[in-house]
Amino acid sequence: MRRPAKYQRAWASLAAVLAVAGALPMACVSGPPSDPDNLCSIFAQKRGWYRAARESAARWGVPESVQLALIYQESRFDARARPPRKKFLGIIPGPRPSSAYGYGQILDGTWEEYRTDVGRDSASRDDFGDVVDFIGWYGDRAQRRAGVARNDARAVYLAYHEGIGGYSRGSHAAKPWLAKVARKVSRRAALYQAQYDGCRERLQRKRFLGIF
Repeated sequence: MRRPAKYQRAWASLAAVLAVAGALPMACVSGPPSDPDNLCSIFAQKRGWYRAARESAARWGVPESVQLALIYQESRFDARARPPRKKFLGIIPGPRPSSAYGYGQILDGTWEEYRTDVGRDSASRDDFGDVVDFIGWYGDRAQRRAGVARNDARAVYLAYHEGIGGYSRGSHAAKPWLAKVARKVSRRAALYQAQYDGCRERLQRKRFLGIF
């Protein structure tokens, strides 16, 4: 039996609403930038990221270049990144090695500590703005507790990876592979900073004009 036209329209409207609702979770997470090797390109493409990184830098003192170099190393700007599962017999998926998740590969316990300390109960590890604020908060704590310079990408990354206590005890000294990774983060931060120095005024001008 063919439904009357009014019911057909009602069903079509309901289907459209459900389709939009189903797409919302995916739409809330921003995909990686098209050129992750160029900070100016990243900020031009991701205007919300530019604003969030600037606000974090102003609040905590960790430069934008350090924030994004760390995120690149941890997740390649993948909002839902997780460590790969271990495999039994080489083929059977097992548990993940840690609870690390999101742009910054942040552990459950550390994230809860951040949310409690800054009073941001709704903060999420797959929200870029929340994660750059977390990195600023963490860098600030590393400076106050372990003397890590906020603009020293290498040291910030080592404290981030080992934990501030582990870094203070020198746990990274026995990990040559980690030293190599930290140097990579430092080089990327230097690259990002050089790029940012060349486009900062242009980005600020666009923001002043309301383009960003």
